[in-house]
Amino acid sequence: MAKSESITLPLGDGRDVIVEVPGLVDHANGEALVRLGNTIVLVTAVMTYQPREGMNYFPLMVDFEEKLYAAGIIKGSRFIKREGRASDDAILSARLIDRTIRPRFPKGMRNDVQIVATVLAYDDENDPDVLGLMGASVALSLSNIPWNGPIAGIRGAEIDGTLVFNPTQAQRKDAKFEFVISSTEGHVNMLEGSGNETDVPEDAALSAIEQTYEKTQEWITLIAKFAEKQNIEKVTVPRILPTEEEEKLVSDWLGDRLETLLFDPGIPKSTRMHQVNDLKQEAINHFEEGDMIQASHTDSIFETLIDSLVHTYALKEKRRSDGRKLDEVRNLETIAGYLPGIHGSAIFTRGETRALATITLGGPGAAQIIETIEGEYNKHFMLHYNFPPFSVGDVRPMRGPGRRDIGHGNLAEQSLRAMMPKTPEEFPYTIRVVSEILASNGSSSMATVCAGSMALMDAGVPLKKAVAGIAMGVMVDEDPDDPDNPDYAILTDIQGPEDHHGDMDLKIAGTKDGVTGIQMDVKIAGVKINMLKDAFAEARKARLHILEAMEKAIAAPRESVAESAPKVQILSINPERIGDLIGPGGKTIRAITEETNSTVDVEQDGSVYVSAVSPDDFAAAISRVEAITKELEPGEEYHGKVTRIFPFGAMVEVLPGKEALVHISELAAFNVGHAGDAFEEGMELDVVVKEIDDQGRVNLSLQDVNAFIAKHPPKPGRPPGPPRDRRGRGDRRGGHRGGGHRRRN
Repeated sequence: MAKSESITLPLGDGRDVIVEVPGLVDHANGEALVRLGNTIVLVTAVMTYQPREGMNYFPLMVDFEEKLYAAGIIKGSRFIKREGRASDDAILSARLIDRTIRPRFPKGMRNDVQIVATVLAYDDENDPDVLGLMGASVALSLSNIPWNGPIAGIRGAEIDGTLVFNPTQAQRKDAKFEFVISSTEGHVNMLEGSGNETDVPEDAALSAIEQTYEKTQEWITLIAKFAEKQNIEKVTVPRILPTEEEEKLVSDWLGDRLETLLFDPGIPKSTRMHQVNDLKQEAINHFEEGDMIQASHTDSIFETLIDSLVHTYALKEKRRSDGRKLDEVRNLETIAGYLPGIHGSAIFTRGETRALATITLGGPGAAQIIETIEGEYNKHFMLHYNFPPFSVGDVRPMRGPGRRDIGHGNLAEQSLRAMMPKTPEEFPYTIRVVSEILASNGSSSMATVCAGSMALMDAGVPLKKAVAGIAMGVMVDEDPDDPDNPDYAILTDIQGPEDHHGDMDLKIAGTKDGVTGIQMDVKIAGVKINMLKDAFAEARKARLHILEAMEKAIAAPRESVAESAPKVQILSINPERIGDLIGPGGKTIRAITEETNSTVDVEQDGSVYVSAVSPDDFAAAISRVEAITKELEPGEEYHGKVTRIFPFGAMVEVLPGKEALVHISELAAFNVGHAGDAFEEGMELDVVVKEIDDQGRVNLSLQDVNAFIAKHPPKPGRPPGPPRDRRGRGDRRGGHRGGGHRRRN
């Protein structure tokens, strides 16, 4: 094993990120071991030395491996103990790395590259995702793989008015706002964040982003010097790029046909894209039949021409393919309560993008159990995003959510979470939002935020404020003579070719007062801070416009949940009574749920969540729980039933499963010597709680002794049993063991 070399990246608060080249992985092109505290991530980079045939895009794979041994955890399943499919958290971490490093590979590269980030140790404090990001940067920078790095990525969080870099898990729980920013030298090239507690004004978010960006620039300088010291020579790989002669041939053959298709505002998206694809295929066939240009080159040239036209129209003519102004939002349509009979629903349409959001409410027991290296926890709010092929006119197999679906769903979920009720006391439900993308032409994730916000209100969820989202783009014309001041144009509500061929995709969600969610990636080196500031300002204008349209459909949450939704109530019981409620082997609680068609969930602190759809079942379940767990108080009156008889008295069930004693002394004036002379099992009595002793034993009195004797005259007397000693064993000479008077304190 080679000698390890390392670099220290200071966070500025006494903590450091340590990056080593440990010499552990002999057959990878590059490796890095990244440590913060006792969280350690190993990142490897491997490249094939032959390009993949027939590819028209760069085949990059990024995997983030969460090993449960890293946190000292054995998988909870009884039958499967090894790690399986990557968790959603791991997929999101992989996407974070992918979106950062992908733009830095050479254009036209078709060699397979795989980045694997493996969490080797987790200390319950430091999140491994940004460590994986830094490991990828160093592993690629110190490998022979062609890559235009380094980059640096840092998580920033505002905690008690202070910006903290790479905060601990405990600190993140108290963060008002947090984000991850990745940068190249002089540019921001990836951004992702959310408001954890409330919305954040744009200027506050931008200030925090700018400060974190400056810290990444310090790290980039340190990594670049470290990489330069290693003196690693990059290999030369084939780049699948057309020649200038081929580009001219295709351009001349197309003439103005492509431009006409792209910028005729009268052509709807579905027709436009079909016609553009048909024109591309016609070009491919023409040049392939003549053996002039291979298909992949024609395809690449065609896409480059679209890219050039989209940039030229936006930058020089301030025009867009559908005729809109650069800051104009497409036509909006909002409908709340679209689907009858379900708990909540809404449709949001923006141009040719349409999302249907539905809400399902359940009791706390319906929460999803999440198992990761950070431990096991219950998730009571979840959003699932579905992107079926028909939404873009495609035909393909439907095999469950992919990484894109998980990423888009998470962005929408985080954007809405800041406005959700925070405690069970505010809204004691498990909430599932499902977004079905019915049509897509740009930013279906932000349409999901808008539809989800309206659907939550329709379901009666007490959302603090409505949330809307918009996708912003930028077209950049970089001047090689002045690279620090490029010409650029900000585009509001990007669609189709603007999304695919634009230089930035910035999604911003928020309320009328601030930002709740951000996600940005780029296809160029990155964007300048001033571009971000302009994009944020334009996004706010668009968001307020969208919120106004949403308010016309529904302005505030419904006053109550739908009749079809379960009713939920939180009861608080003495934790010592939990066993009484559950019963032996769960018998008691199971009987309640089965007989009242309800769900009863019990927490260790004595919180009991009762839920049922039918109001009658709901009331019956609550009554049963209260009866079993109620604490008896002196002076309370009950109508009970005799369950057991002893010589010294009768046990009376005053509440389900709760017995107390009527002592024989209650009948002393009537010369009753044995309780069996006056009481019978099954007899109903009106009693009052007389006292509760220091051992919790309850003694009862008859409400009206005279009325009881009149109704139940004593049987012929029998001698009482011998008194018990202190141990309740009868006299010390043996004999009677089961009776005797109960010792009274």
